[in-house]
Amino acid sequence: MLLRSKDRSLYNALSSMRYPLDRGLDHAVGRERHLKPVINLKNFIVSEPSKSAPLSVISELKEKLGIPFRPVEFIRKYPSIFQEFQVGASSIHLHIKLTPEVLSLNSEETLLYQTVNYKQEIASRLLKLLMVSKIRKIPIFVLDRLSWELGLPHDFIQSIVPEFPDYFRVISGKHLRESEKILELVFWSDELAVSEIEKNGSMSGNMNFALQFSNGFEMDKKYKKWLEDWQKLPYISPYQNASKNDECDNWVVSVLHEVLNLFVGKKADREALLCLARFWGLRSSFKRALLQHPGIFYISRKIGMHTVVLRDGYRRGMLIERHPLMDVRMKYAKLMNAAKENKNPNHKQKETNANAENAEGEESDKDDDGVMEDEDDQTYESSDENHLKATRVTNGRRQRRQDALKRDNSAERGYVRRATKLKTLKV
Repeated sequence: MLLRSKDRSLYNALSSMRYPLDRGLDHAVGRERHLKPVINLKNFIVSEPSKSAPLSVISELKEKLGIPFRPVEFIRKYPSIFQEFQVGASSIHLHIKLTPEVLSLNSEETLLYQTVNYKQEIASRLLKLLMVSKIRKIPIFVLDRLSWELGLPHDFIQSIVPEFPDYFRVISGKHLRESEKILELVFWSDELAVSEIEKNGSMSGNMNFALQFSNGFEMDKKYKKWLEDWQKLPYISPYQNASKNDECDNWVVSVLHEVLNLFVGKKADREALLCLARFWGLRSSFKRALLQHPGIFYISRKIGMHTVVLRDGYRRGMLIERHPLMDVRMKYAKLMNAAKENKNPNHKQKETNANAENAEGEESDKDDDGVMEDEDDQTYESSDENHLKATRVTNGRRQRRQDALKRDNSAERGYVRRATKLKTLKV
């Protein structure tokens, strides 16, 4: 009997359960705040012949580059990444270029994309993604949407696909628009058609999904019994013939688990992931799997968007297997954070004081999972403290006004009583 046809009461039970935050995984997502738009803008500037771009042009491309607010404010937020300058003494139009540190990092990133090992690794990842697909095809626009997660260079159609004609090909033609081009599987590899669960299971002998719930997660008896029964079901490889299993919950979970494992950060923007699922006809199945299996997948709302994180890809908020591209991206993130610190005029003095207190304060800055709090967590806590102080002051003022009003009312009532008594005596 199919698990998904059991009854709707399981869905109702899941909907009513509390899903606590996972500080470690939120920290992992928060480290990449604004990283994608920064790299998008960096790539655009580097692609220009002059290695610079007018601010007006960048503003026009704001949505395409994913810049979250006014471009001029975004650029000035990261002075260690971007520099403003004017062309000619009389020019009033700002131009933007990259700092020497970013240009050096960009060279390192470009060299990584050009290595034989990296190209082979990307080709294998794309091949596995095509083999998971029931129809062995994926539109190019879907791959573009997932290029950040897959670690694809911006020109992967020209730089990667032609080098692996035995793996896949691009279907295009005069009758197809650019947005309708499709990457199609050419070669099925039995060697690569092995999932991460199967690889780990061959060594440990355990083919079950690892379950890791957030601290404070409480499940009711009905869900606990359902989960125990689900874990006893035989594992179905995502590379098996999906036409026989596309209604089966554990096959859908296997597919989602494998897809997230193919991403360099073991996480993905939920909407980009559902865009892929929609083409596969699995959008509702993916959404149900995310709801039913909070011990396998975590949805973070840390950076103003929903990010799906593969729990068993992380330990204490850090990737267990660090992809080379993630190392480069973290260097960009470090440079971005350095820019924030240097904007503070008292930064050097604070740094000196902080070094003296570092040994004492390091343990107190850790969360329950042993993960250092990020800058945003500290900001939120500081903001909460300020809000609490402001609330106390406001409540104090309100109480004093109420006391004064009571005194006035009491005095007025006393005056009325005396006046009434006097009037009575006169009569």
